[in-house]
This record gives sequence, C-alpha cells and structure tokens, in this order.
Amino acid sequence: MTQIATNGIELNIEVAGDGAPLLLLHGFTGDTSSWAPFINAWTGHRLIMVDIIGHGRSDSPADPERYSMAHAVADLSAVLDALSIDQTAVLGYSMGGRVALHFALDAPSRVSSLILESASAGIESADERQKRIESDNALADDIERDGIKAFADRWQAIPLFASQGRLPAYVLAGQRERRISQSPLGQANSLRGMGTGRQAYLQPRLGEISMPTLLLAGALDTRYADLAREMGALIADSRVEIIPDAGHAAHLEKTDVFRESVGRFLSSLVPASA
Repeated sequence: MTQIATNGIELNIEVAGDGAPLLLLHGFTGDTSSWAPFINAWTGHRLIMVDIIGHGRSDSPADPERYSMAHAVADLSAVLDALSIDQTAVLGYSMGGRVALHFALDAPSRVSSLILESASAGIESADERQKRIESDNALADDIERDGIKAFADRWQAIPLFASQGRLPAYVLAGQRERRISQSPLGQANSLRGMGTGRQAYLQPRLGEISMPTLLLAGALDTRYADLAREMGALIADSRVEIIPDAGHAAHLEKTDVFRESVGRFLSSLVPASA
C-alpha cells in the first residue's frame, strides 16, 4: 500500500509485478482488491492498481466537484509522475473505463494501449444527461441517509447485476464486504461528481484514439455489448470481444476468459516502456 499526494488529496495505490506498466481502474464501489484474481495473470507487466477518489483507502473530499473527470485525469497523471512512468497501458472497468477513456483522450501521450470493459462514452442527449444527474443525486442522498450497508444491498439487486446471482456465495459475500467498507461520503460524491450524466459525451471524439484498444463486454449485458461494438467501429486500431455467458462484470463472472482475453491483447503489443 502506497499513499500518493496529488492535487490536494491522497490516493492509495498497490503495485505488483515487474515489467511494462499496466494501470488498473476499478468500477464504482470497487477498489484495488477488485483486481486480486489477476495479480499474477499477466506476466511481464507491472500492475499499478489505484483506488479512485472516494474509494478504498483514497481520500473522500467533501466537494463533489473534486470528483470530476478533469480532476481524475490530472490525478492519474500525477500518480504516473510519482512512479516515474512516462506511458502505460490502461485497463478500466465500468466507471473506471469511463475514467480510462477520458485519460486516453485528454492525456494520450501517457497511454500506450487501452482496454475498456463494460465502458460508456457518455450520454448524447442533454435531457437524458440531466435525468441521469438527478437520478444519481437522489441515490447519493439515499447513501447518506440510509447508510452504506443498505446501499450495498440495493446496488447488488439492480438488473445490471442479475447474472451475478449464479456466482458462488463466497464471491458475492466478498463483493459485499468491499462495498460496505467504502466511505459513504466518497460513494455519494462519486455519483455526484463523476456519474455518467456528469461526464462529457465522448462518442464524437473516439476517432481521436490512435493507441491499440480492446473493448470487452459480457454477452448477457446486451446494452454494453452494443456500446462496445459502436465504440469499436469508431476507434481505428481496435478490437471488440464479447465474452459469452457473462454480464456487466465479466472479469468477476468469467475470470479465466477475461484473463485470457486481456493477456492475448497485451501479448500482441510492443511492450510499453516505463
């Protein structure tokens, strides 16, 4: 565990392995432990796992604006600077995928290759973005009013995660423990500051992405599988892989297949230099 001071807060990072750097960005309610099954998965890579602001052991500031995507990009650049890493491969899941996409577009010289799992380029309609902001703000209020345990149970029950009902009880229990360990303020402000409604609509900019890109999604998560295909059609050097019999969190539901997909992609690249 390492705390890195960046732009007025401290972020927790975990580093494992040696070789070309691979920055790992978890989803909403996750933390560095989300990547535990993959610590020894991709030989020849140094895994840089970050607790995104408001998550894990990173700070949870009171100002929701500090959670914006612009700040998240600056924070990641500061982390790389602190570790003397000029450029890295980046893998992001869901919320972490949205952060990774912003990072690739706004700091492209820092990203050698990009892996997006169940990621979104944002919401096109201004009206729909506003509705999502209002929905996320209401959920944030619920977290602060009802507590993190009630939220964790409510969050696991949403339709997006229905396919996880087939997972072993110990896996679901571990995921719940991770969620209830989070800061209520951090989770609430993550929704307020970096929810999908708050981010820019990035679809028109996807043609700017020049680094090799892998887009992953679970076949059972039809919405995000379609988004992966749409994004892949706009990114020149990209490939799309839809993981069979998996939902939104393919890395959790089909760990071996996810490990192999990412490993094939990384092996096809010239190693990034640290």
